[in-house]
Amino acid sequence: MGNVTAHLFALVDVNNFYVSCERVFQPKLEKVPMVVLSNNDGCAVARSAEVKALGVKMGTPWFKLKQLAQDHNIQAFSSNYTLYGDMSNRVVEVLRQFTPNLEVYSIDESFLRVDGVVHLYENPTSMGLQIKDRVKDWVGLPVCVGIAPSKTLAKFANYLAKHYSSLGGVCDVSSMSQDDLFRWMSEVDVGEVWGVGRKIADRLKVMGINTVLDLARASPQHIRLRFGVVTERLCYELRGLSCLKLEEVAPDKQQIIASRSFGKMVTTLDELGESIATHVARASEKLRDQNSIAGAIQIFIQTNPHKLNEPQYAKSVLIPVADATDNTLVLTDVAITGLKSIYKAGYRYKKAGVMLTLISDKPTQQQSLFEDMNVRGRSASLMGTLDKLNQRFGSGTVRSARSGTRQAWQMRSENKSFNFTTRWDELPVAK
Repeated sequence: MGNVTAHLFALVDVNNFYVSCERVFQPKLEKVPMVVLSNNDGCAVARSAEVKALGVKMGTPWFKLKQLAQDHNIQAFSSNYTLYGDMSNRVVEVLRQFTPNLEVYSIDESFLRVDGVVHLYENPTSMGLQIKDRVKDWVGLPVCVGIAPSKTLAKFANYLAKHYSSLGGVCDVSSMSQDDLFRWMSEVDVGEVWGVGRKIADRLKVMGINTVLDLARASPQHIRLRFGVVTERLCYELRGLSCLKLEEVAPDKQQIIASRSFGKMVTTLDELGESIATHVARASEKLRDQNSIAGAIQIFIQTNPHKLNEPQYAKSVLIPVADATDNTLVLTDVAITGLKSIYKAGYRYKKAGVMLTLISDKPTQQQSLFEDMNVRGRSASLMGTLDKLNQRFGSGTVRSARSGTRQAWQMRSENKSFNFTTRWDELPVAK
């Protein structure tokens, strides 16, 4: 267990990403309790460690925190998507210096395939420490690194690195003895396994599978009969066998990723737009299937990193949605706007994709001051009909047409920080 394949992955995760981005340019906020709020300053979507210690849950409405904020001097910031998206891109650019084989899992997490480059370092932990130090030195953000022979184990290793300060922010389970690995696994709840949501965790516990070790030792065939092929593969992954694609375990209600490499190289904006629109439709379908809405969408494009003789280009952008939605047409408009902002002619593109993020439960959606509830109802009816037709006649039978940009009401962002990295007139000033 742990060394049964030649694969080696590093999962790099920025600690408290939104909060950390704000602190980079405002050092006085270090160790100050603070939250970052969702669209229209509705609820807490990021909490500092100090706020978590006060018992504040993710998604708590800001108006319910006003008294607690006054008592404990909690600082609240509006979401600054321009800043966060740019900082995310900077982290990814640093990580690409370690390996071109990189998958962006979310705005604050990336998987690195490192088995082909780890020999350049003293050992995997040494590589992890260099990654951690370089991101901190060059971008100013704190990260933890988990290293393992499978992505699921890398996520587990990252969990250990983040929760146990004695590990120094880097955990390499590939170099652990089996006894040490089993000991760690026995101390962590099965619900912390990548891809195991609350409902699956509850069902596993009924079967007596309470810890990560219990799931690693369970019969994969028996797990498949009860939970399906993805959970079966988690069992194999916990044993060190890499067999999961990135999209198969995107966690419910956190982010939804849709991407695919092209069958041929793509050069035009129109072709990329068709691909992005297709991915948005697929991701939106998944969003509606779990009865959720998305408050932002990230679009990314890249050339083929293996063709070293060709010009290389990779870029992503995070775009907020004025009112969180599950409407494919709205999300497509936003995604195409983002694509146009990052597209560069003269490159041969190999892959494109989207990630829906800032996901929340649709039943608890707050109504915007300017929103027409009749429009919301018609949108739900249209999307419901779209899904039923595609379920009956096959995925993609009814598709959205790409449309231009859409005028939207300006979000309320009363406490937004400056765009420190993307506007000349908002650059930080040293005094």
